[in-house]
Amino acid sequence: MKNKMNILITGCGGDIGQSIGKILNESAYVNKLYGCDISEKNAAKFIFANFFLGLPYTDDNYLSNLEKIVAEKDIDIIIPISEPELRFFSKRNILDNVGKAKLLTASSKALETGFDKLKTADFLKNAGLPFPVTYDIALIEAPERYPVILKSKTGSGSSKVNIVDDYNSFLFIKNANPDYIVQEYLDGNKGEFTCGVFRSATGVIRTIILKRELMGGFSGYGEVIEDKDIERILVEIANQLDLIGSINVQLRVIEKGPVVFEINPRFSSTVRFRDMLGFEDVKWSIEDKCNLPLSEYNVNSVGKKFFKGFNEYIS
Repeated sequence: MKNKMNILITGCGGDIGQSIGKILNESAYVNKLYGCDISEKNAAKFIFANFFLGLPYTDDNYLSNLEKIVAEKDIDIIIPISEPELRFFSKRNILDNVGKAKLLTASSKALETGFDKLKTADFLKNAGLPFPVTYDIALIEAPERYPVILKSKTGSGSSKVNIVDDYNSFLFIKNANPDYIVQEYLDGNKGEFTCGVFRSATGVIRTIILKRELMGGFSGYGEVIEDKDIERILVEIANQLDLIGSINVQLRVIEKGPVVFEINPRFSSTVRFRDMLGFEDVKWSIEDKCNLPLSEYNVNSVGKKFFKGFNEYIS
């Protein structure tokens, strides 16, 4: 495999795509970096010198068009960013190649488990790991106690998460969202954590634990911490999922200890922060996919803090 590659980021207009673009603009592995999105009303065109509009995954020609792009631009690696696109590839079991280009995603069990919040809770339970009690909302007449969390079984982000304190609110949301789940409320007084987990094809596991504060749905501030109990859970998740690639694990610490409430089978919005802190999971994922030696992970960031900022662009 050549060490200088043409890499395409699809769904590059969101915060994760832009963050990965910034990482790869500094990468020694990149020959040409391409980015495509279904909209140009974002800042990606200021980050990706080779930006172009692509088709939505719902278009009948989406896959054939992507194969055409791979051939025309001599793409070596595709990194799909948007969750709908990742679901598209996962459901069709397209996880290795599109045309001649290698597809960079987490492995199949991680995708299947993480994209379904009910399956996530069942996986944690069956793996003997701490889990929030979770039910399909259609099977629950009323929660035994309040508050509870109501959220989309398949969605991501905080916009589809509701903290419910009474029956009338529960019934209203249930009637409007029959595909939701009911989940045990985890008190966040001891902190919320977002964790990067990378596992190579040969079983090398690397982690980073960030204690964070959300601002407008994003991790706006955080600190790298060391916690052996959380570390043990992350390693067990990686092994039980037969993970190859990078995922994001979210958890809260309650009285009985750390409890995972979400596994996102993709790069997360903290990917740029993590890279700057030495957790270079984008780089490692490329190396692992291309059978290159893994770069070292110098774990020396405990106590370092990150702050989310914003850039403005004019065209």
